[in-house]
Amino acid sequence: MSATRKAGSAADVAAAASELRVAASRLLRHLRSARAGIEMTPSQAVALSRLGTDGPLSVADLARAERVRPQSMRTTLATLEERGLVTRAPHPTDQRQVLLSLSDEGRRLLTLAHHAKEDWLATAITTKLSPAEQDSLITAIPLLASLVED
Repeated sequence: MSATRKAGSAADVAAAASELRVAASRLLRHLRSARAGIEMTPSQAVALSRLGTDGPLSVADLARAERVRPQSMRTTLATLEERGLVTRAPHPTDQRQVLLSLSDEGRRLLTLAHHAKEDWLATAITTKLSPAEQDSLITAIPLLASLVED
């Protein structure tokens, strides 16, 4: 679907969905590349980011939030803990559970990764888009965000 066509028909919406999927995938690849100097798998980056956003969480809560199996999340978190990026603490009300939090090093690394991605994105926006296109993109951000809200 070209940028000048208006969506409306099922075919137009399907074409837009396809183009948006491709663009989003390419954007994510570029953002992951921007933090290439920080050695971390996508699963580790997501877990670290979730802890940075939501604060201390149990393995089960993290797994549920990221829609993965608890066993997979345990493996991811074990690696982050070995690297000193997360810490464990007893759950205040359920002694069977442990809460995981970002360590100071985890917080530092997460901040570095966010800055690297945001710097790349800001540079791409200012160098590849005209001022009018930048305005259009800024206007579209709330619409894109609403697509992924739970």
